[in-house]
Amino acid sequence: MQLIIIKFYILFSLFFLTHQSFANEIFVSLKKNKVNVRYGPSFDSDIKYVYKKINLPLKQIDKKENFRRIIDLKNNTGWVHISQLKKSNSVIATHDKILFKKPTSFAEPIAQIKKGRMMIIERCENIWCKIITDEYEGWVKINNLWGLN
Repeated sequence: MQLIIIKFYILFSLFFLTHQSFANEIFVSLKKNKVNVRYGPSFDSDIKYVYKKINLPLKQIDKKENFRRIIDLKNNTGWVHISQLKKSNSVIATHDKILFKKPTSFAEPIAQIKKGRMMIIERCENIWCKIITDEYEGWVKINNLWGLN
């Protein structure tokens, strides 16, 4: 009986810890054109690399005080101060996509969005998001977009 209780406790603990770690995973975007990514969650930590793309979507995977551990689409990780991040407002296409005039596949196609293109989200409805990218504005399906919460 004690063995069953111990196994139950271990399984419950693993489930709880796993569930807690996923709770921190949200998408954020860069506030500035130049953001330092550090090896650790402190200004004393060395700079690992520098992002130079405002609005770049990143996934927050951990947090410690005022620093957030992030991972990008290419699996680069590091720590960024919270002052350099904002609520996610952008996505990256992980496959080629079609930009439509209205949120339906029967609407007029406006442009082809290539894999890797960053897009600013205006709003989302059901399976569609209205986006802006360069000189184009229109609707894309939400599948194969990296950066949506």
